[in-house]
Amino acid sequence: MKTENKTLMKTEKQTKGIAGEELAVNHLLGKGYRIFERNWRCGHLEVDIIAGIDDYLVIVEVKTRKNSRNGAPEDFVVRQKQRNLIRAANYYISFKGIRKEVRFDVVSVLLGDGVEEVRHIEDAFKPVW
Repeated sequence: MKTENKTLMKTEKQTKGIAGEELAVNHLLGKGYRIFERNWRCGHLEVDIIAGIDDYLVIVEVKTRKNSRNGAPEDFVVRQKQRNLIRAANYYISFKGIRKEVRFDVVSVLLGDGVEEVRHIEDAFKPVW
């Protein structure tokens, strides 16, 4: 009798999210970014990508959707998600002792129905420190 480990199986949404993050990383690398962390966690907070370019530490949220019928992927980086990213960035900066200017970017990925589109929005939102 063959059994499957359900904890190792990914949903279609998770698989698409992983593919979107991979496209985002490749896009950033192609633009000269250095990738420091992927899926960095602190408690329940998570940052998809922590990168650097020039004198910036860049906190990147990746949003992947199969189409834009309900809005562009970046529209789903709502205020609460922004607050969580800011909190996670504060922990990371403190933990690593970083003294660089911080920027929050969003990489919007459309991936499905024969479409593969990556859009990088630099300085997508500003934190209130």
